[in-house]
Amino acid sequence: MLTLSTPARAAASDRWCEHVTVTFTNTGTTPARSGTVGFATHIIGALGIDWATITTTQPLPAPVAGRSSRTQTYTVCVDAWRVPLGMHVETRKVTATWN
Repeated sequence: MLTLSTPARAAASDRWCEHVTVTFTNTGTTPARSGTVGFATHIIGALGIDWATITTTQPLPAPVAGRSSRTQTYTVCVDAWRVPLGMHVETRKVTATWN
């Protein structure tokens, strides 16, 4: 069983990207050998209005051994045209599936 920490966000050089750091903790005894990490990235307007949520996936930092943790920083981006000047992205939710 994997549990995920709250995502820690940091600005990237492009307004349509950000760096998201997540700690994956395997509370079981069997290693998580593969899987995907899903990101729900919100596009926020200049006045704070949430215009859209875009989901993307990246590979799980496998293997995650049983009863251990692993921290990974991902660069999460959406299409540049979705984030006009004055807008930014916020990755608010991270999920994972594993084998």
